[in-house]
Amino acid sequence: MSKKAIKVATIGGGSGYTPELVQGFLDRYDDMPVKELWLVDVPAGEEKLAIIGAMAKRMVACANRPMKIITTLDRRAALQDADFVTTQFRVGQLPARVNDENIPLKYGLVGQETNGAGELMMALRSIPVLLAIVKEMTALCPDAWLINFANPAGMMAEAVTHYTGWKKVIGLCNGPDNIQRDIVNALQTTREHVYTEFIGLNHLVFAKHIYLDGADVTRHVIDLVTTERQRVDNPGVGNWDRDFLQSLGVVPISYLQYYWKTKQVVAEEARAASHEGSRAVVAQRLEHQLFDLYRDPQLNTVPPELKKRGGSGYSQASCNLIYGLYADRRDIQTVNVPNNGACLDLAPDAVMELNCVITSHGPMPLTVGHLPVAAAGIVREMKAFEHVGCEAAVTGDYATALKAMTINPLVHSDVDARPLLNELLLANEPYLPQFDFAALRANGTL
Repeated sequence: MSKKAIKVATIGGGSGYTPELVQGFLDRYDDMPVKELWLVDVPAGEEKLAIIGAMAKRMVACANRPMKIITTLDRRAALQDADFVTTQFRVGQLPARVNDENIPLKYGLVGQETNGAGELMMALRSIPVLLAIVKEMTALCPDAWLINFANPAGMMAEAVTHYTGWKKVIGLCNGPDNIQRDIVNALQTTREHVYTEFIGLNHLVFAKHIYLDGADVTRHVIDLVTTERQRVDNPGVGNWDRDFLQSLGVVPISYLQYYWKTKQVVAEEARAASHEGSRAVVAQRLEHQLFDLYRDPQLNTVPPELKKRGGSGYSQASCNLIYGLYADRRDIQTVNVPNNGACLDLAPDAVMELNCVITSHGPMPLTVGHLPVAAAGIVREMKAFEHVGCEAAVTGDYATALKAMTINPLVHSDVDARPLLNELLLANEPYLPQFDFAALRANGTL
């Protein structure tokens, strides 16, 4: 029986990660034939898009699959009649990330793209773009699934859920997949023998229960992490205080270091910024190296150097999710969707990162009950920040943005929040059309 061929539109197609996505579709072609993969970007990314497009076409030719690669700057043409739309764009590209990281450091605060002040700025830049894409999808591909990988993935899904009528949206991150992989390796087994129950928010998720062939081995995994220093998650939580982690009783994603090791993180970020450069600066160097490789007309496979970039491996999560929706596989994957009562600590319409059964009509969240007591506070606090941050991104209201900045657990000070917000807004002015900068200057706010 022949399978329905599909059209996929990837917004941000000039990304250095795109070859992984192409490879993922090629690997699954017999089960899910992608007839057309449209790679879309903005004029500022046109050169990278051309390089990635050529690379993708070489990969397709090498695999000998009839998958057509189309590169374009015309987003509407790409969206027309698409079955799946994936979004992986970065508004302002890496130079904007440099500001997100370096400016908070001037105030002695965490500088990170998806945590703290950097997360808010990324959301202010990115959410309006995603909402514009949804509006176009309503007219051009009303039955398509929107799979968003662009950060901050949780806030992006939250904004679509609360500010549009679009229901077929899923936020995706490879963080839980990385944790699951490392747990499998620590247990010296294979993936089909391990089930990990995840609960939390994007980049604030916890492995609540870990089962090996049906037996609860959560405590054993924590022992492996704290006593044998087995890596679980990258850059790893093996350096947590042993008594703390064992008392916590769950395995946190490594991003929790920004909240529970703030002093040490800020010190390390300051050191890095003055030596090899912030993570954004390092990422820029790695990206230049990657694109030098991609330019090679002989290269037709994903180079191993991509793993150094961070975030590599996402195609596995992306393609697994799309295939699950396409084939009604009803397998369990960890995604960002409204929790629909699966978690008792947040509202049913609150977007959470948790395990879902993936069906052709969408993810069905699995009941997880309550958050661990020690984690519930930070999750609720961050969800409040996400709600207010989304409102600021949609409205362009300065006072709302200031409120979001102040209540973020990594700022927590109106004294710091106002000058920090002002400096970041000015640095991002070209990417924030929803804010009335003329009025903010006229009334002395900026």
